[in-house]
Amino acid sequence: MPEASPDAGALCDVAGLKVGHFTHPSVPTGCSVVLCEAGATAGVDVRGAAPGTRDLELLRPENTVQQVHAILLTGGSAFGLAAADGVMRWLAERGHGFRVGQVRVPIVPAAVLFDLWRHGAQTAPDAAAGRAACDAASADERSRGRIGAGTGATVGKLLGVERSMPGGLGMASVRIGGVTLSAMVAVNAVGDVVDPRGGEVIAGSRGADGRPRSTVQALLDGERPGGALQGSATTIGVIATDARLTKAQATKLAQIAHDGLARAIHPVHTVMDGDVMFALATGAADVDGDMTLLGGVAAEVVARAIVDAVRVQSR
Repeated sequence: MPEASPDAGALCDVAGLKVGHFTHPSVPTGCSVVLCEAGATAGVDVRGAAPGTRDLELLRPENTVQQVHAILLTGGSAFGLAAADGVMRWLAERGHGFRVGQVRVPIVPAAVLFDLWRHGAQTAPDAAAGRAACDAASADERSRGRIGAGTGATVGKLLGVERSMPGGLGMASVRIGGVTLSAMVAVNAVGDVVDPRGGEVIAGSRGADGRPRSTVQALLDGERPGGALQGSATTIGVIATDARLTKAQATKLAQIAHDGLARAIHPVHTVMDGDVMFALATGAADVDGDMTLLGGVAAEVVARAIVDAVRVQSR
């Protein structure tokens, strides 16, 4: 069951954001939505080789749309992108979106992770799931673990899915320089999750004794990959701040955030992962973001959220 862990911080520590989850009642999948109904500046960076995404081109700094109204993280592989339709309809019914003549079009970029091997295409999150996540959204949401997009997540699959361990959804936040920087990550990696402080494998490929061991070391020792399917994993997440950022700055923040994946997941950004990090800036603190400061701690916050995703399973 998901657990609250206030000490680690949460994405909603950034003013102007709400988080909501849909968790399927009978199979391990779900979706998570980050609502910024008033609009937030956004950027994105894709590092994994097998991504599943929607509306990412809108986030390029040179393109017209300046703000988004939600970010969707979802299970169900490409089928799960249908959940974004429900988020769009929910926002449109409430008058939120990019004005095009008399119509408002909500901007809802989305990214998926692969959990279909644990359920199936017919139970992938759909428009109703996206709407349910919006209905559940709150500025006080602090749950993590096997919830929303992290419900069907696993880690340590490179040597075979039968050796994997549970992943999940984790969060962390810090207050620095008068602004807040937070992250929420759904961890479904091919690789292992390690403690960045000492390199200990926290969750990953299980050895003969059932305990996690280093996949990288096993490969160096001559073991071969276990036939994991291309696109069968993926870590997706959001890093957010209440400072003001331009689209170019948000894009750079998303790029830097991937270093947090590299600190806490080994190996990372493989041909079987579709790793995507979004960045959001609400501007609620009414100060311009210091990218030297934010960039200096972004990877640390993301790494903490990744560790939180797997450690919550044993709390």
